[in-house]
Amino acid sequence: MSLYELERDGEVQELIRLLRESDNERVSVRAAELLGNFPDHDDRKDVVSALVQAVQTDSDAVTAAAIDSLDELGGDAIEQLIGRMAGIELDDDAADWVRAKAFVQALDAEVPELRMAAANGLGRLDQTDAVPKLTERFEDPDPRVRARAARSAGKIGDSRATGPLESLLTDPKGAVRREAAEALGNIGNRQALQALLPMYEDDNEQVRRIAVGAFGNFENDRPVDYLVEALSDDSAGVRRTAVYSLVELLSNVPTEQSHDIRETVVEKLSNTDDRSVVVPLVEILEESTQAAQRRNTAWLLGRATSEAERDRVIDALVSALADDGQMLRQFAATSLAELGGEDNRVERRLLKLVQDDSVDPAVRGQAIFTLGKVGGERSRKVLDKLIDETDHDIVRKKAFSAISKLGGRR
Repeated sequence: MSLYELERDGEVQELIRLLRESDNERVSVRAAELLGNFPDHDDRKDVVSALVQAVQTDSDAVTAAAIDSLDELGGDAIEQLIGRMAGIELDDDAADWVRAKAFVQALDAEVPELRMAAANGLGRLDQTDAVPKLTERFEDPDPRVRARAARSAGKIGDSRATGPLESLLTDPKGAVRREAAEALGNIGNRQALQALLPMYEDDNEQVRRIAVGAFGNFENDRPVDYLVEALSDDSAGVRRTAVYSLVELLSNVPTEQSHDIRETVVEKLSNTDDRSVVVPLVEILEESTQAAQRRNTAWLLGRATSEAERDRVIDALVSALADDGQMLRQFAATSLAELGGEDNRVERRLLKLVQDDSVDPAVRGQAIFTLGKVGGERSRKVLDKLIDETDHDIVRKKAFSAISKLGGRR
């Protein structure tokens, strides 16, 4: 049977035999790799034992493959190897600090795959005492180790890693810069966020996206210029992330600053035909559960609407007129007025809502208010008739107010 067939049929004992007995290094390496795909096999104990034993072979390639598979198996698999190397018994009752001690020792192992596995393990254990030792690996000659160490430092989230992580932002390897940027975003203190600002123009698209995604965590307007620049990024993913961060930023900054920030980005957003900017705004308005995010999004949608998405934007804003939050309803109405324009799509959509007796009168009233700003002769006629026919005072009152702006009753 081929190695593929052995894996497909779950013949782990035969894979173990090949790992131990094959004279062909390529076969042994492949067997070691495939054994990492059986985390829940009944013979898991035998699999782990065989891989631990394989790490002790003279072949660097087999050792590397065995370590990677032990790491893939998760749980106690890699711990058995690291505990044996550190001379520490890591049974199920071992405390996390004991496990961390063994992993810290393994960070100095000669085999880079073992240093990688040790870094991964420290990230899972979340032991802050391990951070200084992890940051030493930021100067590891193997970029894979530097990347794993950065990732684990970000998972732990200790501020002591901030300065060392900054140094990795200029690493020649994009994967390392990416992990460092992600880690700094996770730590999220002022120093970490400041360090990410220049990364919005990194050569690596993923680094730019990660950095821009962290800008929404600021509590001041410092990243606004960078986010506006990111809206012109060649990557649609980066532009999309910049939109989310702008909305998040508006929700985080003090109220007295949010209006100024909105005005700053309006010129860049206005009349855009870029779906990668508009679609995320619509999705936030439709799906977010945070009131501040939805308010800011509703406001921005009146100033940034791709022609291709215009109908979807109008529908989303009309739906927002029925929201429980008064401020969101007002922002949606204001944006619908902004979108009124020469075509009558907004007017038609609002008239449909106004004439639906099943809709809450307060919602119809908000729609009528907006018609007073964007409606024409058709709206005037509908509202004139509605005044005589409605049983709801709020609808009649709003209709009187709106119709006076459209030329009055005739």
